[in-house]
Amino acid sequence: MNSSLPTPELQTLPNDLASLKSIVQKLSEALKTVQDVLKDKDETIERLQHQLYLAARHRYGRKSEQISDDQLSIFLKEIEGKTGQPSDIVETETITYTRKKGHGRNPSVKNLPIYRVEHPLPEDKKTCLECQKPLSKMGEDVMRTLEHIPAVTYIREDVLEKWACPCCKGAPVCSEGPIRPLERSIAGPGMLAQVVTAKYADHLPLYRQEEIFERGGLEISRSTLCDWVGGVAGLLEPLYEAMKQDVLGSKVIHTDDTPVPYLAEGEEAEDSGHGKAKTGRLWVYSGDKDHANIVYEFSEDRKAEHPKKFLGGWKGYLQADAYTGYDAMFRLEKAVEVACWAHARRKFNDAKDTDKKRSHEAMAYIRKLYEVEWEADEGKVDAITRRRLREEKAVPVLKVFKEWLDTQALATLPKSPFGEAMTYVFNQWEALIRYVEDGDLSIDNNEAERALRCVAVGRKNWLFAGSVAGGKRAAVLFSLVASCKRHKIDPFHYLRDVIGRVKTHPQSKITDLLPATYQPGPAPETPVFKQN
Repeated sequence: MNSSLPTPELQTLPNDLASLKSIVQKLSEALKTVQDVLKDKDETIERLQHQLYLAARHRYGRKSEQISDDQLSIFLKEIEGKTGQPSDIVETETITYTRKKGHGRNPSVKNLPIYRVEHPLPEDKKTCLECQKPLSKMGEDVMRTLEHIPAVTYIREDVLEKWACPCCKGAPVCSEGPIRPLERSIAGPGMLAQVVTAKYADHLPLYRQEEIFERGGLEISRSTLCDWVGGVAGLLEPLYEAMKQDVLGSKVIHTDDTPVPYLAEGEEAEDSGHGKAKTGRLWVYSGDKDHANIVYEFSEDRKAEHPKKFLGGWKGYLQADAYTGYDAMFRLEKAVEVACWAHARRKFNDAKDTDKKRSHEAMAYIRKLYEVEWEADEGKVDAITRRRLREEKAVPVLKVFKEWLDTQALATLPKSPFGEAMTYVFNQWEALIRYVEDGDLSIDNNEAERALRCVAVGRKNWLFAGSVAGGKRAAVLFSLVASCKRHKIDPFHYLRDVIGRVKTHPQSKITDLLPATYQPGPAPETPVFKQN
């Protein structure tokens, strides 16, 4: 659009007043149009500069969103005056001193086995050099050293005895051996558990595991390792399906999603930097404290049909971000929306570089809401007491915060970073304040975000899923590993035990093997090796 103003020549101007007024009116309208265009351009430039800054900070800058108490203290005191609630910020005094530099903190070794090596005094030194009488043992000094033995991969030989009658020609009788977890595979439960744990808990791609095994004397191809991973996922799929049903029994479900590139052979695909690939999604659904399993689901895209299909007819509180794909369920009243104050705070944190004062003040209000949660967590209160505490302390803060936002909106450009942060809060307000109505609800969706962190870390290592089927296998195994971590269960020991038991375990009692209800089986015997 042309933003220049018409400039009529003085000699061509008419002499009558009506014509001059008409020209002035047109110039005024043109000026307003130019001003509107320039305003839109300024807003666009500011928004693009802010996006460029956020992109650079995300790639090169500090990832932490933490703000020091000193930056928020002045605003917290103002809020305290409005709500009558003291802040939990404690004034501190800085004391400096000098100390000798040590060698760092000693690692915790209380749970490690001890291998004792005796160093007896030689016989020729057990005589006193002065009186030539024999020395008496008065004690010992113990020198501790951390050592490491690389993981041992070994062959287990199950010897099955064969008995037959020497007089008859009947078929021999054989003793029964253990059932192989995977048909026609030499891998035992411990080997399979190690490969799965290394990939989905320790984020080691299969090609790195291939190199590690080779250093230990085992040459095994990556394709074989991939077959094992797929076999374990299929073997444990009944547990995965049982976990899904358990999560759908929750009163509250936390959900989120993250992109996962996957190879798409034989079809048109976008180039995501890893060759021919498409961008799929890995969704997470985390159950409440009574259904404490974490379930992932892979999809080829981010369409709303995927969470809708997973949740089906489920009714309860769904805590999520502002993704519009959930809106259909909220409109049908199948689920009640609960928004995330951590997301809201992140918007103001992103805006602080263009509107520092007001962004910090907004984050101070949000901090006051979190102080109520910290108080409840410290007191380890039940849901009823938490709700009462929120009504007493959080609701007044929310009321004052909303009044402050309404006032700021009158003097804020909607497309500015701070304006966009306020728009997010206004659009989500009812869902943001819903957490105060029930003590079982969380103030944020950090539980789901934490559950996706393992995927984000792993994605930097294995880069992409090999196929749609590979993405679905990853969802099964991520679900089991993440649920183990939630219950502080060692994923390796759990998988080794369950892989060895699942084929013979009654399907009617499959829930006994879920991480939330898991009871370990007998400990495996310690192998005694023979020389080849």
